[in-house]
Amino acid sequence: MANATEAKFGDPVTRIAQTDCWTVLLRPKQPTFGSLVLVCREPVQAFSGVSAQGFAELGKVVQGVESMLRGFVAYERINYLMLMMVDPDVHFHVIPRYNGTRNFGAIAFPDTGWPGQPALEPAVALDTATIDGVVARLRDAWKASAAH
Repeated sequence: MANATEAKFGDPVTRIAQTDCWTVLLRPKQPTFGSLVLVCREPVQAFSGVSAQGFAELGKVVQGVESMLRGFVAYERINYLMLMMVDPDVHFHVIPRYNGTRNFGAIAFPDTGWPGQPALEPAVALDTATIDGVVARLRDAWKASAAH
């Protein structure tokens, strides 16, 4: 069963991958193309509360995320933001960074904060069809990155 943070960010519709301890979700509001939320599935609200298994899995999940997004977004940098003010479950906002704009169909995704801090607003709010399309492509990219 999804925790409150997973549910807020659209699980299971936005789910790209899941391990015993972590869920990788597409962020429905995209500050940059391919932005994700990486949510700990353990009932913890402090990073220090994550179990040894959770920390071990985190390294593998981060490798999968970066491999998946490298090919999908062609990011130049990647930012992991732990902003647990509104949603207290342990989670990271994963923001791929790039100079310029990336496109998905007719939708443009500028990195308005480049080269400085990521600008979480303005963000591109995805409609249901676009979420489904991006999630399907990212699930395929996740599987391909895990196969190597």
